[in-house]
Amino acid sequence: MELHAQKNKLKILIIDDESPIREVLSESLRDDGYEVMAAADGPSGLEVLKSFQPDICFLDIWMPKMDGLEVLTQAVPLHPNTSFVMISGHGTIETAVKSTKIGAWDFIEKPLSLDKISIAIDHIVRLKGEREEKNALLNKLRKTIALVGESAGMQKTRESVTVFAKNNVPVLIEGEVGSGRELAAQNIHFMSPRASGPFAEINCCTLPQDLIEIELFGIEKGTLPGIDKTRRGKIELMNGGTLLIEEVDEMPLVLQEKLVAFIRQGKFKRFGSSDELTSDVRLVLTTTASAAKLKADGKLTADLAQILGQSSMTVPPLRERPEDIYSLVVHFSDIAAKQMASLRKTISEQGMKLMLKHSWPGNVRELKNFIERVYILTPSDFVDVHDLRFAGLVDKKSTAVSSSAENSEFSTFREARAEFEKEFLIKKIQENGGNISKTAEAIGLERSYLHRKIKAYGIEVSL
Repeated sequence: MELHAQKNKLKILIIDDESPIREVLSESLRDDGYEVMAAADGPSGLEVLKSFQPDICFLDIWMPKMDGLEVLTQAVPLHPNTSFVMISGHGTIETAVKSTKIGAWDFIEKPLSLDKISIAIDHIVRLKGEREEKNALLNKLRKTIALVGESAGMQKTRESVTVFAKNNVPVLIEGEVGSGRELAAQNIHFMSPRASGPFAEINCCTLPQDLIEIELFGIEKGTLPGIDKTRRGKIELMNGGTLLIEEVDEMPLVLQEKLVAFIRQGKFKRFGSSDELTSDVRLVLTTTASAAKLKADGKLTADLAQILGQSSMTVPPLRERPEDIYSLVVHFSDIAAKQMASLRKTISEQGMKLMLKHSWPGNVRELKNFIERVYILTPSDFVDVHDLRFAGLVDKKSTAVSSSAENSEFSTFREARAEFEKEFLIKKIQENGGNISKTAEAIGLERSYLHRKIKAYGIEVSL
């Protein structure tokens, strides 16, 4: 919306005990196309505020029945959409500061300059336009990152997100890979007062351990060969925003102690520097286990475990909330249909039953990737069981494991599971052309974990 169009819709209230000021200012603002009302004192001004609901209120400070600061104190909580501009012929710095703290937008001294009045209105209109645009974008974003599902587990997750979004303490999000921990972290950020600030993430599982410190805290110019300029870390770059640290238990213990020092003091040093820096960044961390268990296993320092143990939440795996599968299928179908500019596909009743029976070991991430495959591989708008199987979904009757078990090729369950895992990984790696990163994403595993499995099973990967 253009600035001129926004301004012509503005409603302005003038509260001032001096009649000439009310009349001249009202007439001038009406000539500019604004809807204007005026009040001669504080009490009547408060009544007009209720009925008129102005966008802007020019409020005199020195008035007989009730001064402007008292009017401001009462009005700000009741009229959050009104911008108050204080006007006074006897203003002081102390009065201006006090009115700003109460909630005033600006302070203009008498004798009033119509140019200053016009500038103040322009600034308010621009700010409100930016806020409305930003809120619209945030609301759109919040819908796209919604935590879908009405199960008890997801309701508890949303409640935890709401609670943690209101404060600024570090949060530990526990849960399996692919369960939606990153989504919960994004919700905490975009539901918090930091929503307009930056958001970034670091994955300690995929980064080489000697680079984690540099990614977090930055590095000073000349510290290492090839570092020809100072590089700021995520903690510095995310000032005013949120930093997600994934798989914090993969972070070296020595570095965990540095992170603890930053959490407690708000200060840090770039790698290779002795200068202390500060950053106002909110930390959200993820793991696959509780802080207490990670401490017992030697994966977390006692100090970090204590800090994170005080504010933690859990995102349940998909197998514990099968009642959410249908809602998730609809949600991911809407996204896939929009991305591919197609109609949303209808899945048959038997197809949905097959999907509900599946354990989804890769959790929500696996389901999302599977729905995308269905949309790519199924030309029809109707999806039946054979379409789901063609896209990669199998039930117990059609797995290689059951066939192998019937032939008694394995003496133990562990051997049968290992053989199935090996065959499954070989098949998926081949499907992705030997690309390990794409394979890991497709089946809902961390890349480093997939590498360990490949090594353990002696799988040869050829590009």
